[in-house]
Amino acid sequence: MELGLYTFADVSPEPGPGAIGPHERLRNLIEEIELADQVGLDVFGLGEHHRPDYAASAPVVALAAAAERTKKIRLTSAVTVLSSDDPVRVFQQFATLDLLSDGRAEIMAGRGSFIESFPLFGYNLEDYDELFAEKLDLLLAIRDQVKVTWQGKLRAPINGRGVYPRPFQERLPIWIAIGGTPQSAARAGVLGLPLALAIIGGEPARFAPLFEIYREAARRAGTDTATLATSINVHGFIAETTEQAADDFYGPQAEVMNRIGRERGWGPTSRAHFDQARGPNGALFVGNPEQVAEKIVAQHKIFNNDRFLLQMAIGTMPHAKIMKAIELYGTRVAPLVRKETAKAAAAAPAPMSGVTGA
Repeated sequence: MELGLYTFADVSPEPGPGAIGPHERLRNLIEEIELADQVGLDVFGLGEHHRPDYAASAPVVALAAAAERTKKIRLTSAVTVLSSDDPVRVFQQFATLDLLSDGRAEIMAGRGSFIESFPLFGYNLEDYDELFAEKLDLLLAIRDQVKVTWQGKLRAPINGRGVYPRPFQERLPIWIAIGGTPQSAARAGVLGLPLALAIIGGEPARFAPLFEIYREAARRAGTDTATLATSINVHGFIAETTEQAADDFYGPQAEVMNRIGRERGWGPTSRAHFDQARGPNGALFVGNPEQVAEKIVAQHKIFNNDRFLLQMAIGTMPHAKIMKAIELYGTRVAPLVRKETAKAAAAAPAPMSGVTGA
């Protein structure tokens, strides 16, 4: 199983003492990606947001900077808000990143968790679903053929035009990211695309049926499910002790969740709710290295996921603490997880003909 990180490059919403602005945050971000590569993590993802509390409105630019400072780690968006972007430019940008990184680029496409990009780029929210479906269709067409002939309803057609440059990889990986909608899981399965599921609340086990919907949709579409890949993307933090991890993470994470909650009408969070969520059945992966590794392995038994991405840099957390958490993730958590998942894979019976997991 691949292990990695993702972030939205949070900054302080308001200036003041101790505030972290975009210049500092982006500089720190490159150091974090470089360290993740050095300690042997597999993937680093950077989200796209168009708000004052995030510095990552152009993820591919930051990922390109990181490509020059790293050697092995895969570099992905998390996510690209495809509905409000142009698939031609998305492909060109990530193909360029792929060339710069010697084939380490990926696209994680989604509809986005915020809506600011729609009016910003002149799109109608009434077309929310249709925009994503149409633009995903065009992005896949561009990936699969150099010269594209395509026509939709919400974008001008393309008639036999080439899209360049082509990526270093033969096929640029494109993941679909979802937040819990069965229809979105089924769509990814029908298209035979890798699926990333964000779990930021509730009991993770309750989300497992989404992967079954995904695999069943793929089977019905004639896709060999052995070719599918899945990821779970979660919140969490790692420190030398459980108490330190919880104390370091609670304040920044609660501030972000409460700020977003006020916008969306959620009730406020609390330390008691946080402590419950970091328990064995909760959605937060917070603790010492052994505890976090144990929880990752336990969730892998439920989901049979191929990738696990952890969002640790939530809110304006001190850079030194994030760096220490990344070090612990790569040097202590990852070896434990890889050992246990390798043992489980070796012990598992061979799949019957025509029946296999993702």
